[in-house]
Amino acid sequence: MAEEDIFRAYNFKLDIKGVTAGHFTKVSNMGVEIEVIEYREGTQGSTVRKLPGWVKYSDITLSYGLTNSFELWQWLSSAVQGNVERKNVSIILVGTDGITEVTRWNLTHAWPSSWRGALLDAMSQ
Repeated sequence: MAEEDIFRAYNFKLDIKGVTAGHFTKVSNMGVEIEVIEYREGTQGSTVRKLPGWVKYSDITLSYGLTNSFELWQWLSSAVQGNVERKNVSIILVGTDGITEVTRWNLTHAWPSSWRGALLDAMSQ
């Protein structure tokens, strides 16, 4: 069995500098918003003009992950200690074979801002 077989059900990979740091089944909150600035000119009566303002990027959430690397944990631990290191990363959608890249989203100057572990409940399945 190839090493990639264990990640086959995980359709998203997080790539940091060309190295796969984790596999995830869900990516949410990817988005960008351009703030709208409304203004009126004194000579235009009741006409409201609109201009583009600040660009805001959403915080991306990677969920239900699996990894055999300590890269993500070390990156987060460093940030917790006050050494926030920004990195260029890619989120890669892979095909049903778990290997073939279908598309990718490149994120520049990203850093981890939170982590939540899985529910640990001995009474559940």
